[in-house]
Amino acid sequence: MVPETVGTYLKKHTEALVKDVGIAAASQLSGKAKATLGRYYSHDGEHADRFMPIDVVAAIEAAARFPHVTAALADLRGVTLSYDQTRRNSHGGGVNSDVVVLSQRFAMLMGEYNRSIQDGRITLNESKRLLAETLAIQQVLLDMKLHLETEAG
Repeated sequence: MVPETVGTYLKKHTEALVKDVGIAAASQLSGKAKATLGRYYSHDGEHADRFMPIDVVAAIEAAARFPHVTAALADLRGVTLSYDQTRRNSHGGGVNSDVVVLSQRFAMLMGEYNRSIQDGRITLNESKRLLAETLAIQQVLLDMKLHLETEAG
């Protein structure tokens, strides 16, 4: 039995995953009917204990822009994931370049935060954009750490 708040959290991220790739594509990727996929993220009482099987999650996340369910599971365990969505063509630059990119990313995060909080409330979409910027900063910090370790010998 999954606690209600955990179940709600997982269902929210399952829905985000399906909507990321589209219900028709998710159905084709997983071999599951659209209605079945809908039940996996339904908040109706009769579907409260129904969750997407892990093989279905893996199939859909392979086509998604972000591993929504995997990230949610990691969050529930207090684990931080490193997700490289940039797929950069070059890996050069070193620490000085990392500092510049870090300051740019931080400025983007603050700009996004400023836009999000203007009405006094951060919506789900605004929260997702803030999360994306936070993950980008995390990736820059990981790159910086690797460059520093390389320079330290």
